[in-house]
Amino acid sequence: MSPSEPLLGALQKHFGHSRFRPGQEAVIEHLMAGRSAAAVFPTGGGKSLCYQLPALLLPGVTVVVSPLIALMKDQIDALAARGIAAGRLDSTLGTDEYRALMAALRDGSLRLLYVAPERFNNERFRAAIARVRISLFAVDEAHCISEWGHNFRPDYLKLAGFARAVGAERILALTATATPPVLDDICRIFAVQPECAVRTGFYRPNLQLLVSAVEARARDETLLGLLAQRAPGPTIVYVSLQKTAEALAATLAAAAWPARAYHAGMKDDERAAVQEWFMASDRAIVVATIAFGMGVDKADIRYVYHYNLPKSLENYAQEIGRAGRDGGPSTCHLLLVTRDINVLENFIYGDTPDKAALGSLLDELFTAPGGELELALTELAARHDLRLLVLRTLLTYLELDGYLEGGTPFYADYRFKPLMSSAQILARFDGERRHFLEHLLRLATKERLWFRIDPAAAARALACDRERVIRALDWLGDQGMLEVKVAGVRHRYRRLRAPDDREALATALHRRMLQREKAELARLMQVLDFAGLSACHSAALAAHFGEILPQPCGQCTGCQGLAASVRERGASAIPETLAVELGALRAATGQALASPRAVARFLCGLPSPLLTRARLASHTLFGRCAEVPFEQVMQWAEDRLGAAA
Repeated sequence: MSPSEPLLGALQKHFGHSRFRPGQEAVIEHLMAGRSAAAVFPTGGGKSLCYQLPALLLPGVTVVVSPLIALMKDQIDALAARGIAAGRLDSTLGTDEYRALMAALRDGSLRLLYVAPERFNNERFRAAIARVRISLFAVDEAHCISEWGHNFRPDYLKLAGFARAVGAERILALTATATPPVLDDICRIFAVQPECAVRTGFYRPNLQLLVSAVEARARDETLLGLLAQRAPGPTIVYVSLQKTAEALAATLAAAAWPARAYHAGMKDDERAAVQEWFMASDRAIVVATIAFGMGVDKADIRYVYHYNLPKSLENYAQEIGRAGRDGGPSTCHLLLVTRDINVLENFIYGDTPDKAALGSLLDELFTAPGGELELALTELAARHDLRLLVLRTLLTYLELDGYLEGGTPFYADYRFKPLMSSAQILARFDGERRHFLEHLLRLATKERLWFRIDPAAAARALACDRERVIRALDWLGDQGMLEVKVAGVRHRYRRLRAPDDREALATALHRRMLQREKAELARLMQVLDFAGLSACHSAALAAHFGEILPQPCGQCTGCQGLAASVRERGASAIPETLAVELGALRAATGQALASPRAVARFLCGLPSPLLTRARLASHTLFGRCAEVPFEQVMQWAEDRLGAAA
């Protein structure tokens, strides 16, 4: 019997398939041999089977890390329909659901556990999962681990360390959008041998890639015309802004098209309703930000339109990859409006902090007494005018450079509601355990319906470690004696060494952030270059991901000799009176508009913690220069405001 025959038998038995898709068998064989692996398959290429099938054949549990709640829900529903025990751990679970899930994890009946990367900030989860055998640790969207990838997430850098700490026996890293350098990063960080990295062909011949250059004022009319001339079919129209999604969906609906908006600003139940409506329809149109589509397993999407430019070729590839998963012909049409560049550039510039903000952050981190830090990140970000993701990135840099060591995050605030009397609870214990619990419950402060307890203070009062307090509360919760809630996450860090020169370190960090900014801007320019190609678009996109096509696709805009003309982007002029208006405002607001970059962010309509705290996001000048390139506005601020800026 060949090694693949048992795998084919399991594939047929559990999933009803008679053969593997390209790359799946090689990845699964690596995992079954005890080796870690990486899978780079195109969107819709069957990555999920690479961990779902091994999860049924290996002992222990398979932990699947994914940022996509929609993917978790859809996959768990599909697995349940096949009689496979899988669950997800996220903030939507009620107390009873959480308790049942953790019981299934402990007793070994759960085969797959889906979690978001942020879940590893939860000390209760970290403690629980450390006691379970993890045969496979699967990381979806693994390109997020690469600092120089298109969607770097600091939480991902810590996943490899966590997998090692809990004794995960093998790791599987999965992505659809890794360029060759990013795949090298993935393999290095997750310790995947090069021969265990499986990349399948990126090119999909059933996707026709089209680009049309249009004027901003004619964009709606162009889209309506394209919809009218093509046969109806499930359609996604991607936009950059939530307000654009709402407005365009209304425009299409007014023209009698079955269109609805979808974006991250909607309530969970509203988004779920739109997704279910789309999944059930053969002609629905969803007008969406990039919040839609990730994890949506609909095979017959016939059209993907980009109403606004995607922010990178990686994003573009991921978004068009949702079309035609059934193998049928599908059209991916990009409407090129060069003025969209302003909005996308502003997203990038808005993340780069001032050097002064970095200096003040380092002052706080390295001048506080003692060697241990307990940080509330949201509050810390607000104090130093940093976006939260930027702060997390900076702390990760300081860890990687040996200045800090991250510890287990913890909750500073525990609340519980008794589900039985204290006497009934204590009657189930005797000796030292009863004595401990009796004193622990007395330390809680009564509120209206709940009791509040500080685990650290309780541990000091009881002369025990904090972990014993947490274990006791969690156990009482699991047994249905208490309903336990937690809040106030704090992130522990230990100072390993202080910088010799904080000013020099602030300069180095600022330079690093500027390099990231430059890299993101270059990715955006790659989209413009791609859109204006007179050669084969399919071949150019495949080459970006390391695949060389033997011949042009013959059906894209470039192959048809219809290359889109990339016009110079227009820009609104900066009003002559702006310096006077701004001068009065700056005099009244102090530090909120102290630097040229802060001024440029304000004028381009980019919020920051300091601007929000100063209530400037509602000022009439906020966003006054949203149509002007950010660099031009910042240069204006430097020239007009001078040293005072």
